[in-house]
Amino acid sequence: MKNNGFNSFWKKLNGNFLLVLSLGIGISLISFVKISAFLLEKYPLFIWSFFLGLIFATIYVIYKMINQWSIINFFFLIISIIISMLFSLYNSSFLISETTEISLLYILISGIIASSAMILPGISGSLILVILGVYAYLIKSLDNLEFIVIFTFVLGAIIGLLGFSRILKYLFNNQRDVTYTFMLGLVIGSILTVWFEMESVSTELSKLNLLLSVSLVILGFIIVFLLEKTKNIK
Repeated sequence: MKNNGFNSFWKKLNGNFLLVLSLGIGISLISFVKISAFLLEKYPLFIWSFFLGLIFATIYVIYKMINQWSIINFFFLIISIIISMLFSLYNSSFLISETTEISLLYILISGIIASSAMILPGISGSLILVILGVYAYLIKSLDNLEFIVIFTFVLGAIIGLLGFSRILKYLFNNQRDVTYTFMLGLVIGSILTVWFEMESVSTELSKLNLLLSVSLVILGFIIVFLLEKTKNIK
């Protein structure tokens, strides 16, 4: 009875998905945080250029997932673009200095939103963190082992997975095109966030740096594009 009870609970919780997701996040944290922190500190322009390429590719991927356009779709597209751009303008205040701290409440909300978005095909949790303007801050916090920030984000991620995954799953199953259209607008608006990041670190942009930046934009686009094509191969 106990085994059946646990199995039922685990299945209802979608435990296998949560376990694999947690392992993936753990491996990513162990493997890439030091590298990401180093690159963001030494070569921020190139990192954000790469992210810009990822964003352009994600826009293409999400657009292809929308089966039918309607007035409602365009309405949600405009609304989500405006919301994302407002986030970008708000997040630009974080770029004033590298010592600027982001509130724990905002970190908690970011964790909820990012983890919830992971259940939607074509949406990257890291990209959501870029949209919210907390990606670089979280990488530095992880690298510096700022446990309060880490715990707050993890708590938000757990709340998002357990509390909002059902809502997003319902929206995806019943309002697929509208959901993707809303996400498309958020991704489009996030270009402004990356632009602010790039502008803050590109005061002296040489021709070589410009060439490398453009190359990384193209590389980011190609990687996501090829991954999407590979996923569709049966």
